[in-house]
Amino acid sequence: MSILPPAGAGAGAGSGAGEPRPVRHELGDPELEATAVAEPGAVTVIIPTFNEAGNVRELLRQLTDAVPARLPCEVLFVDDSTDDTPQVIASAAQDCPFPVDVIHRETPAGGLGGAVVEGLKAAGSEWIVVMDADLQHPPTLVPDLVAAGERQRADLVVASRYITGGSRAGLAGGYRVAVSRAATWLAKGIFPARLRGISDPMSGFFAIRRSAVTAEALRPLGYKILLELAVRCRPEQPAEVPFVFRDRFAGESKSSAKEGLRFLRHLVELRTASPLARMAAFGLIGLSGFVPNLLALYGLTAAGLHYLPAEVLANQFGVAWNFVLIEALLFRSRRGHRHWADRVGRFAVLANADLLLRIPLIALFVSELGAEVLPATALALLATFVLRFVGTEALVYLPKRKGKRQRRRGAGRASDGTERGAAAEGHERPAADRIEGGVIQ
Repeated sequence: MSILPPAGAGAGAGSGAGEPRPVRHELGDPELEATAVAEPGAVTVIIPTFNEAGNVRELLRQLTDAVPARLPCEVLFVDDSTDDTPQVIASAAQDCPFPVDVIHRETPAGGLGGAVVEGLKAAGSEWIVVMDADLQHPPTLVPDLVAAGERQRADLVVASRYITGGSRAGLAGGYRVAVSRAATWLAKGIFPARLRGISDPMSGFFAIRRSAVTAEALRPLGYKILLELAVRCRPEQPAEVPFVFRDRFAGESKSSAKEGLRFLRHLVELRTASPLARMAAFGLIGLSGFVPNLLALYGLTAAGLHYLPAEVLANQFGVAWNFVLIEALLFRSRRGHRHWADRVGRFAVLANADLLLRIPLIALFVSELGAEVLPATALALLATFVLRFVGTEALVYLPKRKGKRQRRRGAGRASDGTERGAAAEGHERPAADRIEGGVIQ
């Protein structure tokens, strides 16, 4: 890890940094003056960036104008850029009266959501504000978010486009508007209880209390980090403030069809976090596996193969189909526990053992319990399904058992097998990793 020295001095440095800053009275909320904001270090603004060099200087300028002197503030960029964004931040930080730090990630694990989680682990303020770097989220709203949280004693304050006073004007074109609304309806339909009181779960602009965040529980996938936080951390008493989603200041949108697919995968993963939900999804995937199974059986028998060996071979098509979907949708975060060949072998053995177990069970139910063939078959299918799910979770996707020495050695690895630092374990980030106005690589 190398550290680029700051372009100027740290916090409080730069032109005019030593002069007292005027208290900003007009923040769009008449009750702000009566709001007591805890000190010190009241808010950390986390800004994930990917090639946003053209926006950084204007963003910091607007933040400087927006944040009142009575609100202690620091800005933390978590950068995945391949351009000169970190250097531009270091240069622009000279003119800021508050600390500006940069964590540059060589590997953008988890995408934008992963960058935000990295910032959450490093932040030490009572309040954390998450916003984009492209100025579609107005910096003037940062104090309003914190003030609303203090006033309403909320753990989470969401800047919403869908309440009175809000607008999605910055969404370019009818297609993006339709996609945004559809994603919102889908998320709220799947999580009606956990998203109650949040009209805009797709918002990337929000404030959350540090005490409401359990960073180690987060497994982000893509850029919808608010949804991840609301579902996994369950902050109490969410509040909202309206905001107008503005046009991008510079650069191009990172939204894509690929991100849309990642969002759908993320929804499935969040919904199947509990064992019962995973079992239900496991069953639905198993049912879908009948399609490739039957198609292969039809093709093999039509080619002249006897139906018994054809049944065995066709079953492998269903097994492969189920394995791919289960890997992608149910156990994505557990794939690092075992080598892929080990997972494939174990899954195939369990799936094919179902054939060997089902027939004796049917015979047992018919001969010993006097059941009819169809009910006996249904009961055998149910029994083998439950056993297959339990076996898949326990034998394929649970971590290997390790000795004490191995566990200590592996304590710095994340669930996906990648290295992580002490901050990921809930410890403070080493001093070398937090350089005011500097760039961490």
